[in-house]
Amino acid sequence: MMSARNAHTRSRLRRITACLLIPLTAGALVTACSAEEDAATRSLESFLAAWQDGSVAGHDEEYRKVTASLGGRAPELNAGDVNVDEGRASAPVTVAWPLAPDVRWEYETTVSLAKSGEQWQVEWTPSTVHPDLQAGDRLVLRRSQDPRGSLLDAAGAPITQSRPVVLVGVQPSKVTSAEDLAASLGSALEPDGVDTGDLPKRIKEAEPDAFVPVVTLRKERYLEVRPDIYELPGTVFREESRVLAPTRDFARALLGTVDPVTREDIEADPERFRVGDQKGHNGLQELYDQRLRGVPGMTVSIGTTGDAGANSGRELFRSEERPGAAVATTLDPRTQNAADKAVAEATKNTAVVAVRVSDGSVLAVSNSPELGAQNLAMNAQVPPGSTFKVVSGLSLLNSGAVDLDTSVPCPVTTNVGGREFKNAWDGGIENATFREAFAQSCNTAFALLAPKLGQDGLAKTAGELGIGQKWDMGIPAYTGSVGSGGKPVDQAAAAFGQGKTVVSPMAMAAATAGAARGQWKQPSLVTDPAPAAPAPDGPELDAAAVEKLRTVMREVVTDGSGRALDSVAGDPVFGKTGTAEYGTETPPRSHSWFTGWQGDIAFAVFVEDGGNEASLALATTEKFLRNLTS
Repeated sequence: MMSARNAHTRSRLRRITACLLIPLTAGALVTACSAEEDAATRSLESFLAAWQDGSVAGHDEEYRKVTASLGGRAPELNAGDVNVDEGRASAPVTVAWPLAPDVRWEYETTVSLAKSGEQWQVEWTPSTVHPDLQAGDRLVLRRSQDPRGSLLDAAGAPITQSRPVVLVGVQPSKVTSAEDLAASLGSALEPDGVDTGDLPKRIKEAEPDAFVPVVTLRKERYLEVRPDIYELPGTVFREESRVLAPTRDFARALLGTVDPVTREDIEADPERFRVGDQKGHNGLQELYDQRLRGVPGMTVSIGTTGDAGANSGRELFRSEERPGAAVATTLDPRTQNAADKAVAEATKNTAVVAVRVSDGSVLAVSNSPELGAQNLAMNAQVPPGSTFKVVSGLSLLNSGAVDLDTSVPCPVTTNVGGREFKNAWDGGIENATFREAFAQSCNTAFALLAPKLGQDGLAKTAGELGIGQKWDMGIPAYTGSVGSGGKPVDQAAAAFGQGKTVVSPMAMAAATAGAARGQWKQPSLVTDPAPAAPAPDGPELDAAAVEKLRTVMREVVTDGSGRALDSVAGDPVFGKTGTAEYGTETPPRSHSWFTGWQGDIAFAVFVEDGGNEASLALATTEKFLRNLTS
């Protein structure tokens, strides 16, 4: 069955026969070309179609050696007319090699044919591939370092740039025991997430002199493990450079990675990508790949498969490097490193988002290293639990439904619409005030206060804090959805961030920054290219209500459920703890949350499946804030 690429190529091959039908009489025709020309043309077409598919009958091994440096690329071919002369024939052929996206090497060669019996056969030599090649010559492709544009931090310094790496691999012919080698490499590289379980099988299936890849390590990491892997029989190493962030975990899910193209990449865009090309995967690297990806400088010269020849080193083609454009962000390396260090020490999947209160700049987006490309910080759709009392509390204070010292019920349990609600600590507060109910995170109080929010009061306040709005930060983020209105039981659940209300850590960090500022601003992350349609600023919030909210958020830390943060150095910490039930288990599982601010930095900390208390989120928050001041 003809491949799509081969069919496409054949459609490009210009029909080479030049037979012209010339009328002589009303009923007679003669041809201006011979049957020999037509037969030679058919043989040429067959040869070119096979060449396009990477095969040269009778010379496959020699052709592979001549073109091996081109990485399996197939040329585009366009043939001229066949010229036949006494048992021999030839045709000019334009050869175009797609060396990289936007790099094309084009030249003309000649394909010669000879008649053998009744058949025409191509007389293949290296000069068929390129007219300057002689026996023993080969093509040598070299490319400059990746000229990819950098992702920049808030100060305009490059976050990503070309850094040295070492490719750790195996050469099957040097292996004494594939099983022992796999076990030793697996043990040494386990901290790097390397699974060598299938390595013996891959070694067995590979050519004896092949390079079987195991892992690509940053140079500094390779030097750490070198004593454990260098002398293992069969290991081989290649030094290269890759576009990398300063550390493996620096905003990893947000930034994405730059890696060799996959089969899926090539199938999705076969005109642009070839084996060996680099491409951004996930995050900003994938989203802005076309802008970031430059065009490497490339040369093709003549090398030899044996001893050096007269042509060795002669340059046949050169293209100049064209650097890609940078993408500027608001990330602050100090804040990002503090967040990355905090989540790396967490025992559960954890996300931290930090936003500057004064202008909405996103300073850090961090996820547990185990999450890989999964960006919980920006894309999780999870209930916020009691952190949502920042929203419902502001709504109640703004409407005048409560004041700080208003008496509110905080029973151990309460039943609304047939559903029993309780507090995370399985207790209640006698003679509670609103400020005490907020500071101690009393769910039953907010469930009973829910009717005072009205049918749309919660959704209105949430919208004023950016939740559920349409944002344009230059990268997608989930902004949340608020379950409001409905039956009394639904309103009760929504009042403390349960039911149908879901958010991302980014949405909660932005809402918290809005509460601290007194007006919500859409977070900014990518600044160049500037987002096309950022959300407008929210309305100025009622100053008196905001001041009361700030008061109770401070009391969460000084006297309430967030007391673990009261000893953190620096400016006072304001915030709200939260646990959020999810799933259908009995009892249900819970996420752990904390959202708040210190000085000019607002943040949200989310711990997936953190349990029915806020301790894990508080521990990560404490580490994050201490890292910032250390």
